[in-house]
Amino acid sequence: MTAPFLTPRTATELAMPTGLGRARRIFLKNFETRIFIGIHDFEKQAKQRVIVNVDLYLNPDGKVERDHIDETVDYDFVRREIVGLAESSHFNLQETFCEKILAICLARPGVLAARVSSEKLDVYPDCESVGFEIFRTSNR
Repeated sequence: MTAPFLTPRTATELAMPTGLGRARRIFLKNFETRIFIGIHDFEKQAKQRVIVNVDLYLNPDGKVERDHIDETVDYDFVRREIVGLAESSHFNLQETFCEKILAICLARPGVLAARVSSEKLDVYPDCESVGFEIFRTSNR
């Protein structure tokens, strides 16, 4: 018997967080980078492969009328910021890494909410990955 909180969710339910109502979403999916991350001594010796996913929820009433990038949020900044963070220092926890990415995203004009996840790919031989995910709305 499966517990109610473990029932599978549809792609739509996973994409749209509860309470957001409606929104437009841009995303960075399965971006692989290498970072120094982890609490163990061996993790401080070499970079690890990490997958990062970011969903940015935008104003649902925004319109792109001129087909110009200044009418939306340019997702290039997300990738650029993740690369910068990955090169900046060692992170003990995935939670810290994700929180920093989340703060950058929520500070961006036009972003109403964001979801960030990271997955360490090479931790256990019997697991595809281990990770962390966080979702938060902007205070604006």
